[in-house]
Amino acid sequence: MKTTNTVLPTEERLASQIGEAEGPLELFARLAAENKLAIISLIVIFLFVLAAILSPVLTPYRFDEMDLSQRLKPPSAEHLLGTDEGGRDVLTRMLYGSRVSLLVGVVPTVLSMLLGAALGILAGYLGGWVDALLMRLADIMLAFPTMLLAMVIMYTLGDGLVNIFLALTLVNWASVSRIVRSETLKLRESEYVEAARSMGVSPMRIMLRHILPNCIPSLIVLFTLNIPSAILTESSLSFLGLGIQPPNASWGLMVNTGRQFLYTAPWISLAPSAAIMVIVLAFNFLGDGLRDVLDPHLKKS
Repeated sequence: MKTTNTVLPTEERLASQIGEAEGPLELFARLAAENKLAIISLIVIFLFVLAAILSPVLTPYRFDEMDLSQRLKPPSAEHLLGTDEGGRDVLTRMLYGSRVSLLVGVVPTVLSMLLGAALGILAGYLGGWVDALLMRLADIMLAFPTMLLAMVIMYTLGDGLVNIFLALTLVNWASVSRIVRSETLKLRESEYVEAARSMGVSPMRIMLRHILPNCIPSLIVLFTLNIPSAILTESSLSFLGLGIQPPNASWGLMVNTGRQFLYTAPWISLAPSAAIMVIVLAFNFLGDGLRDVLDPHLKKS
């Protein structure tokens, strides 16, 4: 008669029970099969990023090069999108402005995701006074309108790209922390987390190895949806004179400086406005597609 040896589960076996994460290629294939609009949006975003990187190559002008003899020239073969009130090439300023908009979209979003995810996991897993303190702080941040809070922070800190990064990070972390906390509250009662806890695995290791990986799908969707929000906020701040300052280029700043010429030179404002609309829609469509692929329960019939 054969006897079977009972082998106690190791942490590696417990981790393998969670399931292997879907790789980028598999995710892209599912996205291409289920949502063509998301793939088109991804291509549009890639083209914007490529244009931002290759800005010095794509245009012979400098973004701050003024030529008053070419002031308010309409679109032509020499200036494809015309010139502004200072004789600067609008296309050149849009290409360089895309760098600012994409940086402002990505960097504060990454920082707010890191901060919000860390605080959300701590609040959800530890509970008690830690949860109460962090969530009340998040409630205070969420009680203020995002734009109003960003304006107050920019008034206090002053203009500049670094201050925009800080302001957008501070206004966006609270929503991330609440979503991650809700995921953590569900995951901490799961069987593999209970098994890891009974084996003496430290709370920090459980949070990093067993809980955080299962929050990544929600964070990916949230990341793609928060980027357009950050771009719109920066554009609004620059439009109000609280963000990027001349002679630097920013889409929101271009819309603001061109609004006084809407009847005589509408291309100054319409071109960056169209760019803002396209990039925001692209990120939103991509986020919707990723949400449907990563969380089938949210997929609409």
